[in-house]
Amino acid sequence: MTTKMNVKNIVRNYKWDTLFKNILLYGFLTIMAFIVVIPFYWMVITSLKTRAEVDLFPPTLFPAVMMFSNFPEAMAQADFSRYIYNTIYVGVISTFGTVITTILAAFAFARLEFKGKALLFSLFLATMMIPGEMMVITNYITVARLNWIDTYEALIVPFIVSVFYIYLLRQSFKQIPNELYLAAKVDGTSDFKYLIRIMVPIAMPTIISITILKLIGSWNAYVWPNLVADSDSMRLITNGLRRAFTDDYGRSAIHLQMAATTVVTMPLLIVFLFLRKYIMRGVSRSGIKG
Repeated sequence: MTTKMNVKNIVRNYKWDTLFKNILLYGFLTIMAFIVVIPFYWMVITSLKTRAEVDLFPPTLFPAVMMFSNFPEAMAQADFSRYIYNTIYVGVISTFGTVITTILAAFAFARLEFKGKALLFSLFLATMMIPGEMMVITNYITVARLNWIDTYEALIVPFIVSVFYIYLLRQSFKQIPNELYLAAKVDGTSDFKYLIRIMVPIAMPTIISITILKLIGSWNAYVWPNLVADSDSMRLITNGLRRAFTDDYGRSAIHLQMAATTVVTMPLLIVFLFLRKYIMRGVSRSGIKG
């Protein structure tokens, strides 16, 4: 009888412990989700307010009048089509270049044997500890000396190589059995043919993830395009919309700016919602093998 009571107490305590942990876990996740959603909510409701309501204090939590006309007005005021074209052009070209350099570099570090490979790869990883903001000045000086300011080259070339993506794909390549490479070499297959026909198809989930992440990064880029794109014809969607609604005195039509930002944000949300499983699958397949 005593044994049965002890078992019941253990089961009861386990259930309470599990319930308490779940409450803490989901409570924390709910708070984090709320913090993440607030900026998006504020962006959307501001895009639907009038100029007068935006300036009210304290701010309203919901528009008194739904101003859907802000969206076509914002698109008409900004050179939206040109900004979209520049962003897509720079994003596609830089993504294509990044994928090519990433595949070649990851294959070299994963399969080829050459002197100093371990040291070179360690130096590559060490650069990941340097904040990107610290390289902005040197990159700007470099493109200025090459007379690339206000050109597509300045927007594309400096970021066509990503150490993080090389590391990610290299980890995926390392999981492919080395026996396949040795067998291919016995059959007389060249390294390039082995890379294209065997390694790339096997690591395709990771390559797709890299492609998606790079496109999203190019779409969201702000600091660098703001430095090197001076003319309206060269601006990307982020810095273009930032300047399009600001007058000479630094005052912004915030309701129109938020309307344009909402339109620009929608493609990213759609891409993430429909392709998030590919991102997760590609990252998870990379593993932690050294």
